[in-house]
Amino acid sequence: MGFSDELKWRGMLHDIMPGTEALLNSGMVNGYIGFDPTADSLGVGNLVQIMTLLHFQRAGHKPFALIGGATGMVGDPSGKSQERNLLNEEALNHNLSCQKKQLEKFLDFGCGPCSAEIVNNYDWFKDFSFLDFIRDVGKHISVNYMLAKDSVKSRLENGMSFTEFSYQLVQGYDFYYLWKNRGIKLQMGGSDQWGNIVTGTELIRRKDGGEAFALTTPLIKKADGTKFGKSEGGNVWLDPKKTSPYQFYQFWLNSSDEDVKKYIRIFTVRSKEEIETLEAEHLLAPHNRILQKELAHDITIRVHSEEEYNAAVEASELLFGKGTTDSLKKLSEEMLLSVFDGVPQFDVSRTELEAGIPIVDLLAEKTKVFPSKGEARKMLQGGGVFINKEKIESPELVINTANLLNNRYILAQKGKKNYFLLKVV
Repeated sequence: MGFSDELKWRGMLHDIMPGTEALLNSGMVNGYIGFDPTADSLGVGNLVQIMTLLHFQRAGHKPFALIGGATGMVGDPSGKSQERNLLNEEALNHNLSCQKKQLEKFLDFGCGPCSAEIVNNYDWFKDFSFLDFIRDVGKHISVNYMLAKDSVKSRLENGMSFTEFSYQLVQGYDFYYLWKNRGIKLQMGGSDQWGNIVTGTELIRRKDGGEAFALTTPLIKKADGTKFGKSEGGNVWLDPKKTSPYQFYQFWLNSSDEDVKKYIRIFTVRSKEEIETLEAEHLLAPHNRILQKELAHDITIRVHSEEEYNAAVEASELLFGKGTTDSLKKLSEEMLLSVFDGVPQFDVSRTELEAGIPIVDLLAEKTKVFPSKGEARKMLQGGGVFINKEKIESPELVINTANLLNNRYILAQKGKKNYFLLKVV
């Protein structure tokens, strides 16, 4: 199956310039997608483009990821209601190196003919003077042509700086430079980039009489209309320091039945037959969330690791399934805090804990897990209190530092769903 056909059945093709499919069928093609370097991590919103490059490479073509070291200093107006903050060179270089490591988890950067490459447009813009740019590039594209672009028209009412207005010329020159120097004939991107990409093909035609092509993917939206790539805590990142593997896993696991049918096509490399089989199984027992589990399994392992995936599944069992004391003890501090993020927390004195604190005092006096000792004692006698996932049978039990998780925490549970994290200070 060819690249464009692969994108079609996966629901990943939005616009394609005439002649692009003939180009793709003619042999190996060099193609690229640009990435915004204004953060030190890519987010799940970038995954559509990363997966596009992955499918492009799997179809026998050579993918280039352009990291916009120069354009990150300018800011792309496409889809934005205000101008971006401009970054200095040091911050951009840090971001570039972080993003490269993440791209390497998806693309093969080996030494074969289809091996992926990363290019940085700062390399060809750093010595390109403003006068040279307006003489050699600006004269080929009219202001009328630039004003007609949707990304420009949508911003004119509220005002647009010359910096932003010139962005499409800068991106257009990227395509021209790569076409001329690296043999790149295809630029891909999200549907909001169509105008900028086409400006590049136009510049190639007008400046050198050359031919280049364009292809875009649809912007992903959730079925409920909310923005894809956001969680309650904000952006979902590929960096485990910004979004823990557990939170990352939960993001995909919590996909709606309607959304997951799109996501499993876009964010995995499962074949059409495999996906259709999974969909049939899911339909027979939607409550088992087969599609969500397969999607979360696939993408969490690819972005993080199998070890992190397994830890995330075990952690999920703690909250929603039959997690045990042993599985709780195995959690790292980061994972523990990630799983129980948002539950009420109370501080407990290490000195007092070293001496031992009767459980009733701990839960009703030293902390506010229970409003009174009487209520704590009553629930203890009814078997409704758990410490570190272990049912407490005796109201006379004394809790001490031997009960600590990671030498710092105690997980108290009241009934089936009410968790409290006690932190030693």
